[in-house]
Amino acid sequence: MTTETREFQTEIKQLLHLMINSLYSHPEIFLRELISNASDAIDKLRFRAQTEQHLLADGEEPEIRLDVDPEKRILSVSDNGVGMTREEVVEQIGTIAKSGTRQFTEALSRREGGAVPPELIGQFGVGFYSSFMVADRVELVTRAAGTDAAVRWESDGSGSYTIGAAERPRPGTTVILHLREPGEDGQDFTREWTLRAIVKKYSDFVTYPVRLEVEREETPTTADGKPIEGAKPEKKRRVETLNSMKPLWNKRAAEVKAEEYREFYHHLSHDWGEPLETVHVNAEGMTEYNAIMFIPARAGFELFMPDRKSAMQLYVKRVFITDNCEELMPPYLRFVRGVVDSADLSLNISREMLQHDRRVLLIKKNLVKKLLDTFAAMLEQEREKYLTFWEQFGPVLKEGMHYDAEQREKLQDLLLFASTAGGDLTTLKEYVARMPEGQKEIYYVTGEERAALARAPHLEALKAKGFEVLLMTDPVDEWVLQGLTSYDEKPLKSAAKGDFSVAGEDEGEDAKKEREAASERFKPLLKWLGEQLGGQVKEVRVSSRLTDSPVCLVADEYDLSPAMERLLKASGQEVPERKRIMEVNPGHDLLQLLRARYVDNPSDPLLPEYARLLLDQALLTEGSSPVDPVEFGRRVARLMVEAAQR
Repeated sequence: MTTETREFQTEIKQLLHLMINSLYSHPEIFLRELISNASDAIDKLRFRAQTEQHLLADGEEPEIRLDVDPEKRILSVSDNGVGMTREEVVEQIGTIAKSGTRQFTEALSRREGGAVPPELIGQFGVGFYSSFMVADRVELVTRAAGTDAAVRWESDGSGSYTIGAAERPRPGTTVILHLREPGEDGQDFTREWTLRAIVKKYSDFVTYPVRLEVEREETPTTADGKPIEGAKPEKKRRVETLNSMKPLWNKRAAEVKAEEYREFYHHLSHDWGEPLETVHVNAEGMTEYNAIMFIPARAGFELFMPDRKSAMQLYVKRVFITDNCEELMPPYLRFVRGVVDSADLSLNISREMLQHDRRVLLIKKNLVKKLLDTFAAMLEQEREKYLTFWEQFGPVLKEGMHYDAEQREKLQDLLLFASTAGGDLTTLKEYVARMPEGQKEIYYVTGEERAALARAPHLEALKAKGFEVLLMTDPVDEWVLQGLTSYDEKPLKSAAKGDFSVAGEDEGEDAKKEREAASERFKPLLKWLGEQLGGQVKEVRVSSRLTDSPVCLVADEYDLSPAMERLLKASGQEVPERKRIMEVNPGHDLLQLLRARYVDNPSDPLLPEYARLLLDQALLTEGSSPVDPVEFGRRVARLMVEAAQR
């Protein structure tokens, strides 16, 4: 194997420049990242060994080893995990996480003073590079399990690295850091107690022992362990384990301190902040398992990425099986981070078996129920906390209304919506409690902006009647409504679809006759408008929605909403052309003047201009563009000139 020098990818060069030339408030975070990487490598080896048993050395215990040389200022972090081939080193160290690296460097560059909080490192998947915060030069010696060839990688962070052959007696990886002198804080990463404190703080719950050789003065003892009188203390070296390794999930919730949960969350998620909520489950009975689930306080940048996977890890009898275990958590709860450990599952369970194992399905069902019950309690007892959760994860949770019919009843009680009732978000239960006598349906309207929806002409008659309208502005709401057709036996009704009488059953006979008479009076004008706009609207009719505005467009009951059409077109999908219905307000001065002008002279050359202007006005009020924006501007100018000349 030849030694060669290679250039880093451009994104990595930028990252390393920032790492080396910026000041950091938590430089010790590098050790957390290296230990976490070592733990992951051992996990991967143990997982592969379930089907390739020859990969495990006989009698070798998995461990993570720290070695220091204070005089040479060297710290090494070693593991006996899966290791890497030459190709894997080039791919994972030279080009790893390019998209995450780019976003990391952009976020770091925006920070004043160059200081970076430690959560950014884990959040963007650039943990290995954090070594350059404390080291002038970093070496990596690795040997992939099942191979004889070892690889040495080395870089000073200047933009290139060398890679070549090396010697390593066993598979695994060693990262060798040539440390800088201690900074102003005096933190020396070759000192035992510094390393102890960091491991205790960040990596106490790592499944594998993190070990360090230490020196102690000990008084010689007799065979029965008694100190030898007059003997001088002797310096002896021994290897000590720095972390407790006791899985937190195997404890009872009452036995776990808040700071233990917090540090375990940091280790599990690489998020430096505190979780918004912690859910600890110790299940006994037909299926026994222990689980800890965390609800983050904020959504990660990757939450809506197409390839985003579950953040749940599965252990069997404390043996790591897999991370990103999609079989344990539905996609609409993909923001939940946690660990599940079951003694009932087989150690050699495969991904295909996970999908069909009834015990896994039962665990998933119970975990989902526990989470939804937790959200319900939070909504009921800690409203502000739930609002924080909803702001971050509400759109994701809503997806369950479309995909999870079994939990739909629980989910619908967790939904929050803006409404015309005021600034606070409301639940469906609260909406129903406020419904005035005579209101039979739950009204809603979908769109892109809350303020614009609240002013939509479609709501005028509903507001006049005192009926509240839900303002649905999340793109996912269109899919939510496919699974949410009614609540508490009250149908959900779009204020911008179909034909309905807002007055309802309590409409007086006189009001009913007046509406019918208005339709009859305007019948010739409506027919003419329909002919003028026949290529663009399905029908023109008198509206029961409008009280102040002259015109609006409505869709048929099962047609796509305008917001949905715009969303699909923006995503590059073809949307079938559907004509909509134009409704006019016979009580508006404009329509009355237009009717009088039509009755007086049906051949008036300005009437077609007014007809097209009405359609463009209806489009604008719903947030769409006029049919022909340029011609719309010219038409307005012509009519303004005509009006000014009178």
